[in-house]
Amino acid sequence: MAQLLKGSKVPGVMITQFREELPEGMTTPDFTRKPITSYLYLFPGKYAVFKAKIVGTPTPTVTWSRANGEIIQQFIIYSVGLFNQFPKVAPEDADTYKCFASNEYGRAVCTVVLNVIAGKTHITLLKQIMFTSKRKKKKKKRLAEKKDYESICVEYGITDFRGMLKKLTEMKREREEEIAEFVSHISSLKHIEVSDDDCATIELDMDLKDPASKIFLYKDGVMVPFTKEDSEGMKHNLKQVGKKYVFTIKNLGSNDAGLYSVDVEGVNVFSTNFKVPEVDFAVKIQEVKAEERGDAMFQCVLTAPFEGLKWCGKSAPLTASEKFEISVSEDKLIHKLIVRDCMPLDAGIYAAVAGIKSCNAWLIVEDPGVHFHAGLSDCKAIMGEAAELECKLSSEDCEGIWYKDGEEIKSSDGITISKDGSFHRLKIHKVDETSAGKYKFEADGRKTESLIVVEDPPRFESEELEAFKTPVSVKKGQKATFKLSYIGRQPIKVQWYLEGEELSDDSNIKIELGEDGSTRLLLSKLQRKDSGEVKIKLKNEFGAMEAVTQLVVMDKPTPPMGPLEIVEASSSVIDFKWRPPKDSGGCKIANYILERNQVGRNTWKKVGPIGPEAKYRDSDVDHGRRYCYRIRVETEMGISELMETEDIQAAYPGPPSAPKVVTAFKDCINLTWAPPANTGGTNILGYNLEKRKKGSNLLLKWYRSTDVVEGMEYEFRVAAINNSGAGEFSTPSEFVFARDPKKPPGKVIDLKVTDSTYTTLSLSWTKPKDIEGEQDEAKGYFVEIRPAENPEWDRCNANAITMTSYTVKGMKSMAMYWVRVIATNDGGQGMPQELDNYILAMPPPVRPRFTDAKLKSFMIVRAGNSARFNINFEASPWPEITWLKDGVPVSKKVNISNAEGQSQLLIPSAERTDTGIYTIIVKNIVGQETVSIEIRVTDEPRPPGPVELDENVPGTVTISWAASPDEKRDDRLHYMVTKRDSVKRTWHTVADRIFNNKFTACNIMPGREYQFRVYAKNDMGSSKPSESPKWFVTSKKEKFTVKLPDSKPCDLQCPPKFIVPLKMHTAPQGYECYMSCAVKGDPTPHVTWFRNNISLNTNTNYFISNTCGVCSMLILMVGPKDTGEYKIVAENSMGRAECTTKLTVRG
Repeated sequence: MAQLLKGSKVPGVMITQFREELPEGMTTPDFTRKPITSYLYLFPGKYAVFKAKIVGTPTPTVTWSRANGEIIQQFIIYSVGLFNQFPKVAPEDADTYKCFASNEYGRAVCTVVLNVIAGKTHITLLKQIMFTSKRKKKKKKRLAEKKDYESICVEYGITDFRGMLKKLTEMKREREEEIAEFVSHISSLKHIEVSDDDCATIELDMDLKDPASKIFLYKDGVMVPFTKEDSEGMKHNLKQVGKKYVFTIKNLGSNDAGLYSVDVEGVNVFSTNFKVPEVDFAVKIQEVKAEERGDAMFQCVLTAPFEGLKWCGKSAPLTASEKFEISVSEDKLIHKLIVRDCMPLDAGIYAAVAGIKSCNAWLIVEDPGVHFHAGLSDCKAIMGEAAELECKLSSEDCEGIWYKDGEEIKSSDGITISKDGSFHRLKIHKVDETSAGKYKFEADGRKTESLIVVEDPPRFESEELEAFKTPVSVKKGQKATFKLSYIGRQPIKVQWYLEGEELSDDSNIKIELGEDGSTRLLLSKLQRKDSGEVKIKLKNEFGAMEAVTQLVVMDKPTPPMGPLEIVEASSSVIDFKWRPPKDSGGCKIANYILERNQVGRNTWKKVGPIGPEAKYRDSDVDHGRRYCYRIRVETEMGISELMETEDIQAAYPGPPSAPKVVTAFKDCINLTWAPPANTGGTNILGYNLEKRKKGSNLLLKWYRSTDVVEGMEYEFRVAAINNSGAGEFSTPSEFVFARDPKKPPGKVIDLKVTDSTYTTLSLSWTKPKDIEGEQDEAKGYFVEIRPAENPEWDRCNANAITMTSYTVKGMKSMAMYWVRVIATNDGGQGMPQELDNYILAMPPPVRPRFTDAKLKSFMIVRAGNSARFNINFEASPWPEITWLKDGVPVSKKVNISNAEGQSQLLIPSAERTDTGIYTIIVKNIVGQETVSIEIRVTDEPRPPGPVELDENVPGTVTISWAASPDEKRDDRLHYMVTKRDSVKRTWHTVADRIFNNKFTACNIMPGREYQFRVYAKNDMGSSKPSESPKWFVTSKKEKFTVKLPDSKPCDLQCPPKFIVPLKMHTAPQGYECYMSCAVKGDPTPHVTWFRNNISLNTNTNYFISNTCGVCSMLILMVGPKDTGEYKIVAENSMGRAECTTKLTVRG
């Protein structure tokens, strides 16, 4: 029988499932509450109680055992209450105890450790704890950091540090000399390692000067005998291979712990401490069988928490990797090894080593047999074309059979079946209507299926399509015709488009559809604007097809386009060019026709056609004259309108460069500029210089260098002069103040970071001081940054800023930067001021914190719908976000979306198995925060089974019914009973929130007919009702005679009294809590509920009822605020009674 290892929601519990598949409604045992998982310390004579809560269907059998010995009769085991009680513990009761829960489908086991403190009282133990605490504090003082060594020495009166260091160096040198007397070289020192065969080894590489030197092994200062041969009788062995020495300790036990030293001729060369942890295997690893390419899991349970467990595979140590996944539970008791993607080479013995204890088991990798690496895929085939199906098997030596609609098919004229290694193919050369159907390939008991769907979309004839794509050119006012044939299943919708706009029949457009599968578009009276893309679109039930061509309508061209660009204007030549016309009319340009006019004359001289290039060089010009030109375009469709140019002057110089300020003083400004590139064919005779005050529109010619006013701003422009006259002015210079030069500013003050994000950094500073004669006032600032890996500074602002704050943008997240600020003014730039330390591009560190004002702790989702839970948080730096379900990572089915400050959990198409407690962990370097929500996936319940009625007590009816099929799947399902009688004829509720399958209705009156309905209810709603048969009790009327005896009046009045008191309650957060008690009294007492002496009768969060003296209160969802003392008070005219209890809420 195959056994499967399963995980539990409760850490430290291991479940073994006896069957691969469980019957519906059956479950393996599991612990919903396990015994205390940490060490339990008790004094002799005290009571020890281990409590556990177990679930499972059928009800599991519970047994207890201990690691050493058996549980004797004085221990009391309560299987029904699920706890183990030790009346009076003794020192010999200290041990590791196991609790087993078993049924026919599986077994669950968990462990707990009991420690008994013998011979100590509470006071003695307290003193010991205090003394241990003091010793720990002193020890921490001695383990100081290196930087504190000097102050510690001074504290103890040691001031000769140089002498102390010299002495330590001398002692180290003496030891090295002692070792060097016998050993030439020593390396590769390995401390004690425990292997999976209960052996420990000490390894070192040592080169002895004298091979005959004696080697000794000591344990805690006592010499240990050993042999150099692998003898079974000796516990310690020495094996030498070249320069490598390996000491082996066999049959490890707790007595082998201690300090081991290796000496050569009395000189210690190596020491190592061997500690044996007090740990053993409570459950050892078991043999595992896995299919090839599958995963295998080994699991063991230890008797005590232990982190240093080692895994070995085929005598080789294993480490966590993609191949091997190693995990340990939170309580460090359960260790798991998962072997991923098992291959035949992975088969062998695997071992777990904990301290000096080990266990091993086989991994058996089974061949899965022939299977499909790639199955058949559905295929859509086009009528008349070829179609192919392909699959791939895991073996090349396997043959298979092809089927179509259940009938075997073989190669024929239209079908080819082939095999290429592990690939099997079926090819249909020409698809027709009969090719459609379900195809199946079967090989070695495995099969794969697919469908071939035959489609007949619209298609064009290839030859006609190529002819259709050729552009059509027509002249203005003529006709254009487009025709194309097509094939495909009818009906086919035909649409024609011109420049994306669908065409329809009108006076100039005609669309024809032929019965032979052809269509024609006729366009008449075409204009130039009708040119563009012509498209035909065919569409039927299988798809659509398009074809595109171009329509060109030819017309006269438009005029050439300006502006005119002067290439050269000298005393003998004018060279210029222009832009071609915007629309050439759909034809190539044959010629440009030019005419020239000399400014001042009325005649135009025809230059003639100059060719298709848009440029002209006129060499027939007079020096200093101005000319104007008319340009037309000539094509095969005619001549365009003219374009007339501006006047062009020959032989004047071009503009010089913009003047630059060399120096500026309060009474003089010195300028410089470059001469014009075009001198106009003659020498430059001089320059005209003009100035303008800032804010004025008046330009003045300026000849004297001292004609400026101190403190005013000026700009300048210059024009060159040659024999023809003054040329064009240059662009103006920058504005400049007429004042003496300034001193550069000093360093900025108090530079600091005010804010930062992952991409930005905000700075602020104070402007530098103004010191007369040394540094002047700053007029602006430049901010520069330098990445840590780059030696050069980058300037953040191209122009100086006047504000004393700036935000640097575009930084790389978590990158390291150096930052500096430079002040500047008209006198230049000052010295840069850097921050003292580098800056990381990240926000200030913020501990994770959830920002939602009100977080949900419970969510109900209908089965089949999606469950979505959003949570907002803030944290810096960006945190690591982990979602858990019942303490383990969520499955791949759950979609997690993380954005800045938000995380979303999405369960698409939720199922009942998705019910659980989901926890989000937000963690960064500052801290972590968690929050949990219970998501319950359910659906409207199915109605209960048949309803039966029975009268056990006159005047009452007991209603019983079969449970709803959903009762086992929903622990919050309950029932509601309604009643209708023959008098009122309306349905009303007689009982709700019934958690069993029986209810007794009172006040059943004879002579009336009753009928009952039972509903199943849960968080999602109620089911359809299950109706009972009609119930009728006849009233018997007989004649009788009443003889009244003489009696004294009897007073039945009595004060209230609780006949069933309240019980103590402990409820988990988010679940419901139900309290009830019974009270009697005459007259009927008035009942009031209190929590912490505050009345709850008017609080809507509590459901309170009182039926025939049975008082109950229901808290629908328990929270931390519900913790406290609850009291119920019953009062009538005869007296008053109280009953109290406490409610504890678990987190």
